[in-house]
Amino acid sequence: MTFVQPALPVILLWFIHLVYCQWQIWDIWQTTWDRKMLLTYLQPDPDPINFVTPGPIESVDIVINDTTVYQTIYGFGATLTDSSAQLLYNLKTQNSGSYWSLMDYLFNATDSANSAGFSFIRVPLGATDFSAKNYSYDDVSGDTPLYDFNIGETPGYVFTVLRDILSINNMLRVYVLPWSSPGWMKESGTMNGSSLNTAYISVMANYLLKSLQGFQSEGIPVYAIGIQNEPENSDPTYPTCSMPVSTEANIGIALRTYMNGNGFGDTKIIGYEHNWADAANYPVQLMQQAASSFDGVSFHCYAGMVSDQAEFTSQYPNKEVYLTECSGTIGTDWWTDIKWYMDNLFIGSLAYGSSTGLMWNLALDGNGNPKLPGTTSCTPPCRGVVQVNSNGTWNVNQEFYAMGQASKAILPRDAGGPWGQRIGVSVGGELNWALVVGAYVTKRVSTTDWNRYSIVVLNWDDSESTTWNPQPVTATIEFRGLQATYTFPVGVTTLWWYAPD
Repeated sequence: MTFVQPALPVILLWFIHLVYCQWQIWDIWQTTWDRKMLLTYLQPDPDPINFVTPGPIESVDIVINDTTVYQTIYGFGATLTDSSAQLLYNLKTQNSGSYWSLMDYLFNATDSANSAGFSFIRVPLGATDFSAKNYSYDDVSGDTPLYDFNIGETPGYVFTVLRDILSINNMLRVYVLPWSSPGWMKESGTMNGSSLNTAYISVMANYLLKSLQGFQSEGIPVYAIGIQNEPENSDPTYPTCSMPVSTEANIGIALRTYMNGNGFGDTKIIGYEHNWADAANYPVQLMQQAASSFDGVSFHCYAGMVSDQAEFTSQYPNKEVYLTECSGTIGTDWWTDIKWYMDNLFIGSLAYGSSTGLMWNLALDGNGNPKLPGTTSCTPPCRGVVQVNSNGTWNVNQEFYAMGQASKAILPRDAGGPWGQRIGVSVGGELNWALVVGAYVTKRVSTTDWNRYSIVVLNWDDSESTTWNPQPVTATIEFRGLQATYTFPVGVTTLWWYAPD
């Protein structure tokens, strides 16, 4: 038999086809406006979506620029308030199987697991408006050496639930901070409202150090600590503490020294922890006074706009930014909430530099309880990420699906591997307004394994303001000179592909 060598163009075309078809979209997670898909995994049917030689763009053109790499994303989650922990612990006692099913659905971060993979938890140091009673870790007036400091004042169910979470997700990052210093350290003598007496700055720094040591003694590793939740808030109905910039700065300076000298040199200190609206002032001034002591700052969503984060990042681009609190409200519209969350928090805040996206209470009941007796906070009632019911059942709310979609894009691909990083993306085309897009790369443990490239896409083309008319949007996806095409339903879609570094 005579062998005839193929013409060079044929060989070249075969090689191009082989290489190009190696970049394929196989994996899609989706939540749609009509709830037919709820963080649901699917694969393209019947074939994967190939990246091919570019053709004309569709009505929306998503352009990925993986040469521009931004911040690492550490994940999504909520605050484990005393109330959240109490409800979850009661669920464990009442219906252990239901409890562990929920915890796995929330926190299992194994690649491709049927779960949200939440990986960042905020834990109050002492009481909040979602506690059974007011307490700190040392309520003995005048105890400046803190001889009576006792981490055991924390309800035991808080540490029980934290350990359970860590047993599911050992990558969990725990961020702790107080809502108030002990009442005897404050001008008013009470934890509710007022401000810290500046004579106790070094004592408060030591109190925070002892808090870290207390969590360590309970087997809970702490990733970061804050100085004061919402330092511009003084509410007389629950633990709060107004704290000027200079006071927070001085506590941070003292605490950093204490931490470095006591084995917590790698634990981060996060400052500010309040609303977007003051991003140009308080956090900036804090860095001006104590930048070497603070690793970054955190924001809440209750005043201002997400774009205000740029007022800080433009001046301190090397400091970390965290989005650490936003609450849903009972009775609001499911799909409207998801659109806002993706645009402002779980795509939007990351686009303005955040490394996390957190909601307020991890779990509450259907009435937004339990709360601290007498508090007027959360009016109308706050909604938890999870609703725990008195009959031993649970259901997740819209916050879960919004965060879950974002989380899928950035979790480590390999055990012990790197977290996702935000990369460059732009959206063009005649319907560019219809899609909000975030893009991420997750690198690998082995340099020979291909990176995972992900996009999180909100399609909000639903004509909600006029006549309800949800429209799927077909988009071209441009990556390294190649092009894929996908039709995004109204909802949130996370999809990924693999490519070499």
